[in-house]
Amino acid sequence: MKFLLTSGGINNKSILDALVDMLGKPIADSNALCIPTAMYGHPWVGPGVKAWQFISGKEENPMVSLGWKSVGVLELTALPSIDENRWKPLVQETDVLLVSGGDALYLCHWMRQSGLADLLPSLNSVYVGMSAGSMVMAPNIGEYFVGWTPPEGGDETLRLVDFSIFPHLDHEMLPGNTIATAERWAAEMQGPAYAIDDQTAIKVIDGEVEVVSEGHWKLFSP
Repeated sequence: MKFLLTSGGINNKSILDALVDMLGKPIADSNALCIPTAMYGHPWVGPGVKAWQFISGKEENPMVSLGWKSVGVLELTALPSIDENRWKPLVQETDVLLVSGGDALYLCHWMRQSGLADLLPSLNSVYVGMSAGSMVMAPNIGEYFVGWTPPEGGDETLRLVDFSIFPHLDHEMLPGNTIATAERWAAEMQGPAYAIDDQTAIKVIDGEVEVVSEGHWKLFSP
């Protein structure tokens, strides 16, 4: 699977160009599935209006609204209650998964419970994450980002990439997300860690990592 891990969605031409390159065809010829699940676990974004805005393409951060050939909804909390033959072929045939922000540990829990986590490594599609949707791919998220607490506790996530992500660096609505805070957070991570702003994304293909940015970012090495 190919990963485009963003802080704030497809916010500039560089990130958009990277996405199109990863798809190998125009967005208008590509089918997407959006995953809003992370939003329900975060008190700022769901459930309610913002979840609907994301699904309907009226989101503040462009993802669903980019002009896809088709967009479907994959709600992870529903998948354990239906036969996997009703949703696995849909996921396997889609060109791109669009995964919203919200709570990374809540998203991780439902990725595992639904079976999607086990399926992801075998997919040929592009995974586009935003904020928590990106952080969930890391080995862990760090105590700074723990909100919803999983039944097993801890801050471990899916470990499908070998680095962690501190999103929304220097965001005007998040005054605590400074480079100094990111540096303290990175000191607790298990491996390499990136602090990225909303104009930055991390592209991962076959384990090769490339930063795509029109903003600012920093890599913290262990």
